[in-house]
Amino acid sequence: MSLSRIAPLLVVVVVAAVGVTAASPATGDSTPIGPLPKGPVTSIETARGALVAVALPRQNPSTALVWRVARRVDARVLKQVSEADVGSSVVLVFRATGKGKATIRLGLTRGDSSGKALRSATYQVQVR
Repeated sequence: MSLSRIAPLLVVVVVAAVGVTAASPATGDSTPIGPLPKGPVTSIETARGALVAVALPRQNPSTALVWRVARRVDARVLKQVSEADVGSSVVLVFRATGKGKATIRLGLTRGDSSGKALRSATYQVQVR
């Protein structure tokens, strides 16, 4: 099979995979996360239109611990487009949609039904 026949198929598969993963955080059926414990704060500066990826340590499935977006992210500045397990990390990808500042606050909870964050990570993003 020639590359010209394979390339369109790969694009469809990638777009479908991103669509599936991007839809899962927006379901709104998770328990809200309460106060966040102190955790690391990372500053990121980027340009509008760029992708911003944050990587968090993936937890052992037997612990039932999961990283979750704990607070609303300003969609005028950043929109989440994907989430995936990559090696030993959970990677969340956002697109810089507009100029300004947005904060990504993440909490480590015991499943989606727990509102108690055991750890946190914060990313302050400045989009030029």
